[in-house]
Amino acid sequence: MQPEIILKMEGICKSFPGVRALDNVDFVLRKGEIHALMGENGAGKSTLIKIITGVYQKDAGQIYLEGRPVNFRSPQDAQNMGIGTVFQEIALCPNLTVAENMFIGRSRDAFVNWKQMNQRAAEMLDSLGIPASPTQELASCSIAVQQMIAIARAVDMDCRILILDEPTSSLDEDETKKLFALMRELKARGVGIIFITHFIDQVYEISDTITVLRNGQLIGEYPTAELSQIELVSKMMGKALSDISAIKKHEPPQTDESVPVFAAKNLSSAAGVRPFDFAIRKGEVNGFAGLLGSGRSESVRAIFAADKVTGGEVRVNGQMVKIKSPLDAMKQGIGYLPEDRKVDGIIDELSVRDNIILALQVLKGFFKPLSRKQAEEFADQYIELLDIKTPSLDTPIKSLSGGNQQKVILARWLLTHPMYLILDEPTRGIDVGTKVEIQKLVLKLAAEGMSLTFISSEIDEMLRVCSRLIVMKDREIVGELSGADLTEQNVMQLIAQGGE
Repeated sequence: MQPEIILKMEGICKSFPGVRALDNVDFVLRKGEIHALMGENGAGKSTLIKIITGVYQKDAGQIYLEGRPVNFRSPQDAQNMGIGTVFQEIALCPNLTVAENMFIGRSRDAFVNWKQMNQRAAEMLDSLGIPASPTQELASCSIAVQQMIAIARAVDMDCRILILDEPTSSLDEDETKKLFALMRELKARGVGIIFITHFIDQVYEISDTITVLRNGQLIGEYPTAELSQIELVSKMMGKALSDISAIKKHEPPQTDESVPVFAAKNLSSAAGVRPFDFAIRKGEVNGFAGLLGSGRSESVRAIFAADKVTGGEVRVNGQMVKIKSPLDAMKQGIGYLPEDRKVDGIIDELSVRDNIILALQVLKGFFKPLSRKQAEEFADQYIELLDIKTPSLDTPIKSLSGGNQQKVILARWLLTHPMYLILDEPTRGIDVGTKVEIQKLVLKLAAEGMSLTFISSEIDEMLRVCSRLIVMKDREIVGELSGADLTEQNVMQLIAQGGE
């Protein structure tokens, strides 16, 4: 007998200006089911969840809750219908007690019955096996326990559907086990759980069903036991195992193999990436491959010290150096184009000229400002070199297209003449023509002797430009591929199997 369907979504569509975020997507959640919602960045997972929780309104399609047609008009509306959500960033108040966090905003009485509230919280915590006291300050609880308290708050609000968005991203293995025990307890009570994570091993440990989205479209729904890890990776990436494209190989220039230009040993950071070793030689293009959330961006942020470095040693051209900040990295000849250009890259109110000269000005020091003439000469030089389309040097960078914004950030780092340049998703969200230009530029810079690390969500793009790939899964390196072994199939197998 099939479990009762709690939530059914049919033909859901959602568009934003210039983007079709969801295109005729179906989704089904059953009573007492843990359902993993999987997909790479831009697949449509967040949009679907925001429609379920009332943050967004669907453009088309129908939603049924326990067989009745519904339309979630606001988050409060969804909450009133029994839908609870716990996001990656815990939305609780650390200065309040556990009980206060569980019941805040839910009493309409003028006066709070503290004894009754604490007693009810104690019963709830005990029934779910959460190791916390109702009267202790939330800040004194571990992140895992705070996560469980957020779940308890959602469950106590007559929750029939619980959405967990990356709940294990900040948890260690023991804490994750405790969270999974709580999820199994809720499953046994008949709660339907939607589980979003980038940790594939966890999907197979806890989920009953997997739904895969890609580019806003439904790829399929599968019983977890019937879908292998490598098939899941293939469906998420849109690459059939037999579809190995003919990739033109670019061999790195012959270099001195004795001393890497940059080498790290047991490097770690506060962002949670596990200690790793890494080296790159002159004229080499290597890359970190892996699904979103695998730790590839955290690894290069550790190299550049964009996140606080917590351990390890670094050598530049064989000499031990200390890199504790981005400025330290820049002084050692390292440049870094970040994954999110809008948040970490461009300064949108500044002009194209000022964005281009920014890194060089930081290196010189703000007490030694570039003259207006120098700034304009540098900007003109790189606008011509990279064919940046801008009305003028004074145009605010926010007015440019995504591709031209990306070229401006590239110009910023090229102006510092780095020996080693890290490019994290340099072609994301830009047109095909500009992508090709950036790929060619990467290979040209390598041929001239620059060392580059290139990260992309698209495996075929990585294969075009990289001579060596470091494959990551669950925040640790699981393998390395080069030469004849550098194929899409081998990359996907390492991602799926973790090098086993």
